[in-house]
Amino acid sequence: MRKNFGTKTWLYPMPVFIVAAYDEAGTPNAMNAAWGGIYTDDMVGICLADNHKTTQNILSTKAFTVSMATADHVAACDYLGLVSGNKETDKMNKSGFHTVKSEFVNAPVIEELPMTLECELVSYDPESCHMVGRIVNISADESILNEEGQIDLMRLQPITYDPIRHKYHVIGAEVGNAFSDGKKLK
Repeated sequence: MRKNFGTKTWLYPMPVFIVAAYDEAGTPNAMNAAWGGIYTDDMVGICLADNHKTTQNILSTKAFTVSMATADHVAACDYLGLVSGNKETDKMNKSGFHTVKSEFVNAPVIEELPMTLECELVSYDPESCHMVGRIVNISADESILNEEGQIDLMRLQPITYDPIRHKYHVIGAEVGNAFSDGKKLK
């Protein structure tokens, strides 16, 4: 038997993105955003309300980065979602994060978060809060690369958001092989 819950913002896994952009003066700001994902082959879609400082920065600069929040930086990533850049001008410094300018877009890369999508703004709909960015580059710290030079999920340790219990969880064990295990059912 199933229990019906109606319309909710529940989906698993729900990635925890840290979205960063510069303001007009070149000061970095970032926010925690849980509603988003890959939109098409080279696009990311994220739901960002227009009253966020980060959203306003993106609309101004037309560029942003999206980093995966990680298990070893849960407190700092959560802080970026608790505190508004409209009220706290020293938000990035207080989070303990440090930034460098992306080589590909006019947006900050957070050094402590080892995987980042570097994006150009494609569109934003203030009514639906839907933002789309073209992924220009994906950068990864060597510490999360495997022996073949690919990003290793277990080294990255990305977290997901549990919207029902308001908890963060780390993505876990390998359970199968994509585009392979289902072949035995053909």
